[in-house]
Amino acid sequence: MKKELALLCVLGGFQLSAANSCATDCAAVTIHYHERIPYARTSDTDAEGLTATPAALAFSKAGIPFLWQMTPSKRQMMQIVANEGCDCAIGWFKNPEREKFAKFTAPIYQDRPQISLSRADNEKLQNGMKLETLLSAPDLTLEIKDGYSYGGFLDAKIALHKPQIDKTTGESISMLKKIHAKRADYFFIAPEEADYLIESSGLPKKDFKYINHADMPEGEKRYIMCSQKIGDETIKKLNAAIVKYVQKK
Repeated sequence: MKKELALLCVLGGFQLSAANSCATDCAAVTIHYHERIPYARTSDTDAEGLTATPAALAFSKAGIPFLWQMTPSKRQMMQIVANEGCDCAIGWFKNPEREKFAKFTAPIYQDRPQISLSRADNEKLQNGMKLETLLSAPDLTLEIKDGYSYGGFLDAKIALHKPQIDKTTGESISMLKKIHAKRADYFFIAPEEADYLIESSGLPKKDFKYINHADMPEGEKRYIMCSQKIGDETIKKLNAAIVKYVQKK
């Protein structure tokens, strides 16, 4: 599988604006992903998973050439913001801040309601507890990933209650290990990911517990997030393919 790609953009005989230069003229689109089971994992020839598989289906059905590239999540965001190539990233949440610099397709997946993940022996966290109680507790530390959105609902709740926070640039497995080492108390995660995360960490599953919250809404929708160089016509084609082949599956 090719991990790096040199992209050719044919600009034609006129000058385009910086935001739209190269839009619709991409020879191929680079789809960025990182190993995050069950959302994305490297297969023999490409990538697969809850967001990788529908993304590949959408691009294929839309007739848009693409190549996979494994890229750390924070660098993915930097690539999109830089707007220097025909780049897309899969499985990201959409929010107003990101819409200022990126284009989003229709959703390709919707999570189940998020849970809190903590050590099993942390008695301060109890199943069914309300988010307000959890986020307002002065003796509990929430671990969050720098630059990540946890969806509009949770982002707003965190901003409102201002819990004690441990911010990290590490991937999810590093966050889990910090919980296990008692360097933080809990973090939010989709239940689809929790089992795979613990299994891949090598840590005993019995050392952790899942906290369901009665006031947690339906899970967030995940999108394909693209740089501004991806033309509107390309987004339109992807959306048509997503509606026809992905959302109706």
